[in-house]
Amino acid sequence: MTADSTLDEEDRLSHEETFRPDTARDQKLSVFDSVRVHSDNPVQPVKLKAGDSFNFRCHRGVSCWNTCCHGADITLPPYDILRLTRRFGVRAPEFLERYTVPADHESAGMPVVKLKMGGDDGTGACPFLAEEGCTVYSDRPAACRYYPLGLISVKLKDSEVKEDFNFLVREDHCRGHDETQSQTVAEFCKDQGVEPYEHINRGWIDILMKLASWRPMGGPMGKEPTPQARQMFFMVSTDVERLRKFVFESSFLERYQIPAEAVEMVRGSDEALICLGLDWLKNVLFHEPTVELRPEVLQEAIAKARTEIGAA
Repeated sequence: MTADSTLDEEDRLSHEETFRPDTARDQKLSVFDSVRVHSDNPVQPVKLKAGDSFNFRCHRGVSCWNTCCHGADITLPPYDILRLTRRFGVRAPEFLERYTVPADHESAGMPVVKLKMGGDDGTGACPFLAEEGCTVYSDRPAACRYYPLGLISVKLKDSEVKEDFNFLVREDHCRGHDETQSQTVAEFCKDQGVEPYEHINRGWIDILMKLASWRPMGGPMGKEPTPQARQMFFMVSTDVERLRKFVFESSFLERYQIPAEAVEMVRGSDEALICLGLDWLKNVLFHEPTVELRPEVLQEAIAKARTEIGAA
């Protein structure tokens, strides 16, 4: 299927029914926890806010050094993949084949990739682990930066505000919790450099959270995302080069009203391009006004949808 035919299909589907607002349901998504594949419920169910303190320190002298880098369940969001492909100087397909395994997101049902752990049962070492520690430390995934914190994103019914909070992951093997160093959640996150990951991956988290909340009702508007939507979600999530071709070599910019300054920003920034792709997916999946079809394209899509509904 070509990029333009995909756009045709998504334009039609995104305007053929009236959308029910997200305020009708609570939304909750566990974003990161990095718990070992075979761990026994190590999550401490205590809500931690930015100013709350906890004791933890990871260093080479701790007796469990590198243990947490075995058998971890790590889903890679878009910015994580972008940072790692840049580090290795490879295209996304090569990176995905070498270092990841495909999966469906447990709550949202959308295609994602997980970091490929060693061993036949996935309990072996991370592919980036060496004896001295992490070989990609400055570009390590967001889940690794948060550990031993997990992250949950919540949006309560009838609220327009999303709330993120953390919780503590305390696995039996981890001796970092025995250290005396105390820090607040905010201090820890700043020290671990999570801010750019939070910023770029925010739209991806929002999409998964909304899809998870709709899933018991069969998906947005009672329908599962189309195969085309799933393909486009995977492209935006994993392959910035394909996304760039989609935006600039299809009729995308002829269909959508993207401000000229935004187009120029996207031309020069992979990060901005990912954000645009995620905004487009929000429009297609949930009718959010994150991007707008040009009026003539919108009218054509509505007319085509009405004709097909009438024929049915």
